[in-house]
Amino acid sequence: MTLASATQRAAKPRLPRKGRPVDHGAWFLVLPALIPILILSVGPLLYGIALAFTDSQSGRTEPTQWIGMLNFQDLLHDTLFWDSFRIGLLWAVGVTVPQFLLALGLALLLNQDLRLRWLARALAIIPWAMPEVVVGIMWRLVYNADAGILNETIRDLGLGDGRDWLSGLATALPAVIVVGVWAGMPQTTVALLAGLQNTPRELHEAAAMDGARAWRRFRTVTWPALKPVALAITALNFIWNFNSFALVYVLTSGGPGGRTRLPMLFAYEEAFRYGQFGYAAAMGCVLVAVISVFLAVFLVGRLRGGEDA
Repeated sequence: MTLASATQRAAKPRLPRKGRPVDHGAWFLVLPALIPILILSVGPLLYGIALAFTDSQSGRTEPTQWIGMLNFQDLLHDTLFWDSFRIGLLWAVGVTVPQFLLALGLALLLNQDLRLRWLARALAIIPWAMPEVVVGIMWRLVYNADAGILNETIRDLGLGDGRDWLSGLATALPAVIVVGVWAGMPQTTVALLAGLQNTPRELHEAAAMDGARAWRRFRTVTWPALKPVALAITALNFIWNFNSFALVYVLTSGGPGGRTRLPMLFAYEEAFRYGQFGYAAAMGCVLVAVISVFLAVFLVGRLRGGEDA
């Protein structure tokens, strides 16, 4: 055996042999994080799935019966639920798209060498630090028909007498979408700003020396490096927005006339207002299935993109 062949043989990584015992000690390191997930997430999820196949109701004295797919059959013909589903999609898209565009512009601005940039970055994440209930109460005061700052500003500018933004059939959903965009911008901005800071500055300098203007530098240098982060945060934002509950509940409680009744609000009302726990659990299963399909499509796209790269 020559020295070169011996060196190459030593440099090859050793592959684990088949049947080699696995070190189970690593599981003890994972258990402290795995047990709360199993108890607080997986357990309730499985219980909710099982509940969807029963006629569970509040206040009944008879034992709960297994009814199979009956709840799902009723749900298939429930026009109110599918209306809420359509409103949920409008809400999720109407919040996610402006949220991303505004956050991208703000991230590009905060990535520049500006004076007091640290203060601007701190102010930009203030909505993120506020609970959704507090945000909802604050914006209800802003939208107040009698003494809200929005209507007062409209009156001071001589643009009219203002209107009841959260009670109007035509304005309720757009008004709530504005709040959702405002409340969700910070985390999107932080994620995009982190992606921008990971882009090598030398590439921008080289492109500027070659005469590339700002838009071309963004299209050829910034966006390719930012695209993975942008896709990930957009997918997460869509899921979070589609599953929204607290913000819309505080603002409108699903009104007026169901114009802002998101699917989560509809399931909440069926369970805790009308006591139809089995039927509400079936709604939850449908929503979980929809989100799972969306996640699967996203992950397949990411994996194919990684293979192409």
